Amino acid sequence: MNSSLDRSTNVGSSIEVELLQRIARRDAEAEHALEQLYDRYSRLLYSMLLAIVKHPPEAQDLLQEVFVQVWNNASSFDATRGTAYAWIVTLTRNRGIDRIRSKAFRERQQEEFGLDAAQYVATPHASPLEAVLVNERSELVRAALEQLSPQQQEALRLAYFQGYTQSEIAEELGIPLGTVKTRMRQGLQKLYDLLTNG
Repeated sequence: MNSSLDRSTNVGSSIEVELLQRIARRDAEAEHALEQLYDRYSRLLYSMLLAIVKHPPEAQDLLQEVFVQVWNNASSFDATRGTAYAWIVTLTRNRGIDRIRSKAFRERQQEEFGLDAAQYVATPHASPLEAVLVNERSELVRAALEQLSPQQQEALRLAYFQGYTQSEIAEELGIPLGTVKTRMRQGLQKLYDLLTNG
């Protein structure tokens, strides 16, 4: 677990909003604010991207692109519409999905992927310590996912690991779009709480 994450969701959220505001203002602390966000989220976001693209170098490239996007678009974050965490996760998800769709391997991805911690793997050149940390994160993420309701797990699996849009999930599951949005929002919030509060 990344010890730099706050133990309180509300405190964490307010700090993250402040960091995004500093980046948007491009004040003297803007670069440091981006580094703090990177320290908070890079491991979790890398694991998410790796689960989507299944290729460590590509996941690393995408992670850098996500933080460039955070730097360039921080001013578009609206705290009245959601948390900083949800905003960054959505940027990451969209970046990963755009990549797999552009490479036309969505069908293979759907056939191969399950909620399996084996997908969260260390890079080929990882040190023994890095490999242990990746395995520990895999177990934490897997354990957290298993604590969600089956409906929340299914919605998040389809969206974040198989590349479905919310409309496609609604069609696939035969449920209203609003229900999909609710399940995803509640599932993400619970996942955040579990991963940050232990």
